Amino acid sequence: MSNTDEITQEQVELFYKKLKSDAETNGYLLNPDTGFVYDLIRGLLTNIQRYGYQACPCRLASGNKTADLDLICPCDYRDSDLNDYDACYCALYITKDVAEGKKKLSSIPDRRLNEEQRNLRNSGQTETAGKPLPYPVWRCKVCGYLAARTDPPGVCPVCKATKERFERFM
Repeated sequence: MSNTDEITQEQVELFYKKLKSDAETNGYLLNPDTGFVYDLIRGLLTNIQRYGYQACPCRLASGNKTADLDLICPCDYRDSDLNDYDACYCALYITKDVAEGKKKLSSIPDRRLNEEQRNLRNSGQTETAGKPLPYPVWRCKVCGYLAARTDPPGVCPVCKATKERFERFM
């Protein structure tokens, strides 16, 4: 796509099918409001045209892929947002409780790291000058998958074990 390409309904529907398939394969649910999801997908496709990567349409990307890695959908904060608020920041992904109507969506605060924290994380350094790690590291007791984040993932992206199967590793 070039910067002047218009996003067609066919592109949106194809992207939706892929996104939904990927979500279901990995144990996630998309928001059932397809009109809402299609609008988000238009934003994702616009960001692909604009930046070359699918930055979250609900956040301001810089255009520097390295600086925006945490915002590429699904963003680094999805699982923590799902754990705490039953939806990701833009409500593209929701929990089973929301899908079944047991919980309602609510406002979700932006938990994006500040620039210094992102730079530390992107540098691959785990500790500098005696500073603690910015996040605890969680290990899936089933397959050994490691995740550095505030809370363990709701579902292991590798073996699909639920968050109860994670233990704090570091």
